[in-house]
Amino acid sequence: MRISQLEGWRVALWGWGSEGRAAWKAIRSRLPQLPLALFCNEVEAADVAGLGDPLLQPRTRVDAEALAAFDIVVKSPGISPYKPEALAAAARGTHFIGGTSLWFGEHADGRTVCVTGTKGKSTTTSLLAHLLRAGGHRTALAGNIGLPLLEVLEPQPVPEFWAIELSSYQTGDVARSGAHPEVAVVLNLFPEHLDWHGSEDRYIEDKLRLVTEARPRTAVLNAADPRLAALELPGSRIIWFNREDGWHLRDDALYRGDDFVFDTAAVPLPGRHNRGNLCAVLAAIEALGVDATPLAPAAMDFRPLPHRLQWLGERDGIGYVNDSISTTPHASLAALDCHRGSPVAILLGGHDRGLDWHGFAERLRAQPPKAVVTMGANGPRIHELLEGEAGEGLFALEAADDLADAVARARRLLGGRGVVLLSPGAPSFGAYRDYTERGRHFAALAGFDPDGISTIPGLGVA
Repeated sequence: MRISQLEGWRVALWGWGSEGRAAWKAIRSRLPQLPLALFCNEVEAADVAGLGDPLLQPRTRVDAEALAAFDIVVKSPGISPYKPEALAAAARGTHFIGGTSLWFGEHADGRTVCVTGTKGKSTTTSLLAHLLRAGGHRTALAGNIGLPLLEVLEPQPVPEFWAIELSSYQTGDVARSGAHPEVAVVLNLFPEHLDWHGSEDRYIEDKLRLVTEARPRTAVLNAADPRLAALELPGSRIIWFNREDGWHLRDDALYRGDDFVFDTAAVPLPGRHNRGNLCAVLAAIEALGVDATPLAPAAMDFRPLPHRLQWLGERDGIGYVNDSISTTPHASLAALDCHRGSPVAILLGGHDRGLDWHGFAERLRAQPPKAVVTMGANGPRIHELLEGEAGEGLFALEAADDLADAVARARRLLGGRGVVLLSPGAPSFGAYRDYTERGRHFAALAGFDPDGISTIPGLGVA
């Protein structure tokens, strides 16, 4: 759907975060006289009052009856379409779309590379933009990574390529837009966001809409992921990575088929899984018709993203790693794997989405850290699960009241040597606005400047 097609319909916005504000600005830029309602909380309603837009009317009551009064609701990604009030309104004819759908409606012919996956998608998308720019291609970096697509509705100059990160909340919007990405990359699939999707099966189904329903020209898929390896996509060409006939790693050596390209050991990508995602980036670049081999060494100049296995520095013999974006047990295990061989105190817990931690506990038995400190709403559940291993002396286990207490306990348990690893395996909701705020607080508690560690490089067009 194009923005112009909203004219004549009863339209509301739902959510007033960065995506909601971007949707308002974009609609106003094209349809300045369109009446808009906004479903938001009381604090956001006060903010709206100062905008000077008499045609934007905030509403603080959200139920099925209120939503059903509108033909189209442009909702923010974090709001689940599976909420009872949304399902009831949809059954009565209300059409729910997201800003991603509106953007693709305006850019159906854009040379887009969409990247999704449970973990690694931000780093992969940023690395994609970095390598394309290194090859002299003007590239936009936007989407879930921190710049809503509607914020770059009409960039000047126009980019040659778009590197777009999409969360599982947004992948369906691409399909609903009617546009087809030129390239779609799916990195991996693990259970996540079950509170938003309602079940693991629906999470996988929603995530894969990017390739099963949006029908990209080329799908770049991870051959090492069992679910992805089983996919058949009749409407798309498939390029596999992490397979010996394509881009893959042998230890740290990067190969394209049988051809050695370069040694990735010194590439500033935290974790072998991220170096493996370099293979996805190179496969995506080739899918665009660009020779990727000469661009691969430019990964050496890549600047890692904040809050993703981010080395903050050392204080009094103890190193601090900020992996605040970690919201699944799988991500926490990957973070531990990056620091194998070092004494590690890992900080676990946050908002409880009901994920299963038994697999994490089993892996911890085989590869125990020095200490585990639990915290947050699901901290007690994780603590109870790990008590057996701690009781056998595999690692120290303590429960903290909050992040400040967790950092203090981790310092003491390390005894002046090792790494404090914030990789909570859970969202930050409740205690913090988002993972960025949680990571900034961790940096401050560790004695580092939060403003110095939080900038995402390369957003926008360059």
